[in-house]
Amino acid sequence: MAVRQSRARSGRRPAHAAVAAIAAAAFLAAGPGAAAGEPAAPATEPAAPAPDPSPEAAPEPGPEAAPAFGAYLDYGPRGVARMAALSHWLGGAELRVGHTYLPGDRWSNIEGAPGFLDVWADWRTRKADRMLVLNVPMMERNEEHVDDDEVRELLRQGAAGRFDHHFRALAERLVALKVPDTVLVLGWEMNGTTYTHRCGPDPEAWKTYWNRIVTTMRAVPGQKFRFDFTPSRGRDAVPWTQCYPGDDTVDIIGMDSYDQPRGMTFEEQVKEPYGLQAHVDFAKAHGKPVSYPEWGLFRNGDNAAYMRGMLAWMDEHKPVYNTVTDYCPHGVWQCDDNPRSTAVYRSVLFGRTDETEPTVPEPGTSTPPAPTAPPVPPVPSTETEPPADCSPLELGDWVEHWLGGKLCLRLDWYAREQRGK
Repeated sequence: MAVRQSRARSGRRPAHAAVAAIAAAAFLAAGPGAAAGEPAAPATEPAAPAPDPSPEAAPEPGPEAAPAFGAYLDYGPRGVARMAALSHWLGGAELRVGHTYLPGDRWSNIEGAPGFLDVWADWRTRKADRMLVLNVPMMERNEEHVDDDEVRELLRQGAAGRFDHHFRALAERLVALKVPDTVLVLGWEMNGTTYTHRCGPDPEAWKTYWNRIVTTMRAVPGQKFRFDFTPSRGRDAVPWTQCYPGDDTVDIIGMDSYDQPRGMTFEEQVKEPYGLQAHVDFAKAHGKPVSYPEWGLFRNGDNAAYMRGMLAWMDEHKPVYNTVTDYCPHGVWQCDDNPRSTAVYRSVLFGRTDETEPTVPEPGTSTPPAPTAPPVPPVPSTETEPPADCSPLELGDWVEHWLGGKLCLRLDWYAREQRGK
């Protein structure tokens, strides 16, 4: 699978200290009359000691529970805020899955640095049946094109326990935030070449390292984590079956499945070696449920046939959860480039809740006509409009996150200062 550069844009974060310094400098540079265009995010408290397991934690989903779905909408607070708007666009369909990624730039962020996970934990704990899905890198410098020799050495160090303390810190952080049942997509797309946590340079060391991480995190009191082994669809750099670490440490077998390579139909994606059918067969043989943490459009553009096929596939195979990657070129709500696929996605999921099940006609009765797809309105803006007398300053997503919103410069500040002289 080809490298998706858009993922690097959405999944990585700069160091906290650098961001704070840039934010402070930008605030001072804004001059007199600078004002926030949206309310500041609530301050976060330092993590408390790990409490006992929350009595409101969601139970394991039973066989009757409807599959949970959601969308990856942004890695930070905007991702949480946009879920309500997406649900409204889908006719009140219930988005039970919140999906984000830990930055893989440095170990301090992989540990779940204070402030980053708080808003996601707050969303998760507001309803008992919600699910937080967190992609966890297994290495720092995870998207810095580290060569195979160095990856091999790092995997062997991980297998020997050198990095255990980072994952213990992450587990303690999640328990302290009262999200001990988080689904952890650990070392995703390990069968490719994109990430430093890839399996190919030493599959045996990779499997031993995965098992150490899971064992370390499960040893933290109060945890109820589920670990999701998620390769990318197809063979990629190595067959993903060579990376499978074993049934004792895997709870869910996932697959990231984008519409690629160019020219491959959905039916071919099902049948290809290590494809969608091989995935569900492998999971069944190991007694594990499936998931689709990442899926969406890609190399074949606005492909309504892929969208219909993937949605029908998931309805048939009942994954624990699925989350469409909702930004261009993959998405359907925040991306205007895929109107035909957008109409399919909205028609299928419009109004879906836990109580909504596909209708199966009785034998001998005629099949009802397919419902007409609801009209697809423009994607609603998720930005707050600045005041009419303010000029917004473009400081970038992360500066705005730490400031709590956009800054804008009052256009009349100079005149007001002159009047005050």
